[in-house]
Amino acid sequence: MKTKLFKNKTVNVITLGCSKNLVDSEVMLRQLQAAGLKTLHDSNADADVVIVNTCGFINDAKEESVNTIMQWVKARKEARIEKLFVMGCLSQRYRDDLSREIPEVDGFFGVNDLNAILTSLNAPFRKDLLSERLITTPPHFAYFKISEGCDRKCSFCAIPGIRGKNISKPIEDLVAEARFLAKSGVKELILIAQDLTWYGVDLYGKKQLHILLDELAEVEGIEWIRLHYAYPAGFPVKVLDAINNHPKICRYIDIPLQHINSRILKSMGRGLNAEGTRKLIDTIRERVPGIAIRTSFIVGYPGETAAEFNELKQFVKDCSFERMGVFTYSHEENTPAARLKDDVRPAIKARRAEELMLIQQDISMERNSRLIGSQMRVMVDREENGTWIGRTEFDSPEVDNEVIISEYVTLPTPGQLIEVTITGAEMYDLMASY
Repeated sequence: MKTKLFKNKTVNVITLGCSKNLVDSEVMLRQLQAAGLKTLHDSNADADVVIVNTCGFINDAKEESVNTIMQWVKARKEARIEKLFVMGCLSQRYRDDLSREIPEVDGFFGVNDLNAILTSLNAPFRKDLLSERLITTPPHFAYFKISEGCDRKCSFCAIPGIRGKNISKPIEDLVAEARFLAKSGVKELILIAQDLTWYGVDLYGKKQLHILLDELAEVEGIEWIRLHYAYPAGFPVKVLDAINNHPKICRYIDIPLQHINSRILKSMGRGLNAEGTRKLIDTIRERVPGIAIRTSFIVGYPGETAAEFNELKQFVKDCSFERMGVFTYSHEENTPAARLKDDVRPAIKARRAEELMLIQQDISMERNSRLIGSQMRVMVDREENGTWIGRTEFDSPEVDNEVIISEYVTLPTPGQLIEVTITGAEMYDLMASY
């Protein structure tokens, strides 16, 4: 006979890793809340049950996940919590190993085990609530996951093995979710997926991201729509038309290129060579003048020579990307690249990452300096000791530039869109008055 042990208990969900994990946590929190459970997120406060939503993508993330689990194992041993559950990518990828090595955990669950987690808490699964979430970001923006899994075969990536093949959410379900979020006060949707550009292939037989964007742009209350994680090979140019057609869609796109050397791109399984990559960047900038391109690169991929890295450095200088991040290669088991020799020393990987970011710092400083004296539209995010922090349409939360508003006549409010004058520039920040 089932016990009601968890009725009216408090559940603390700890989220690690990417924004896609965060969305999973928010969906679960809504289900728990609907079941009558008290919920916390990333809290240090007392709770009866802790659920750690882990990341298992690269070594650093795996280490952080294990360390976090062990912190809560200690709390479990000290009777500060009653139950400890682990979910997410690390649990999906290493469930058997974790079960053997950390028996103090009451249950390990994969990335698609929401129903099983709820069952363990004697909470009913509410299918009718899947378009609703308990937002854990600032209330005016939300990450918006349009699909799960990935059909791509990048040699370095473990995600397809963890989350499976691409599964798109139906357009009508996503529109319903967007309306729910808008009614909850969300003004900015940040579209995420392993690959936005593949959206709809499984459901509609062809890429339908541009159609989805047309529908989302009609949702009342949504002011900005931002695109993250677009795959470069086979990029659907109709998406660029959608950006031009709808003022709500930010002139911003996150399109990880990973490298520019054709040999490395081929080994990575990226589907584009150097020429195709350059042509794509030119096409995006020609079709959407003024667009901000965020990209990321991997340095230290197996066999990367000094000459190949220098080619990447020159490419970054030539393209002068508006936003950029760099990762050092992580050798992941059960990926095609794992068959290669991880022959670039960690110190060289780190040095190459630093060199690339130093180039980007100069680019960012030069670009920001050009904006002094201009008028820009800014989404206000938060207040810090009398100073207001916001972002332009060219900046995503946490990873991009911020606008620091220290002079203002009228008091801004979070989520408000305002026109500011840029008065100063730093490497990754703009100063403004309002």
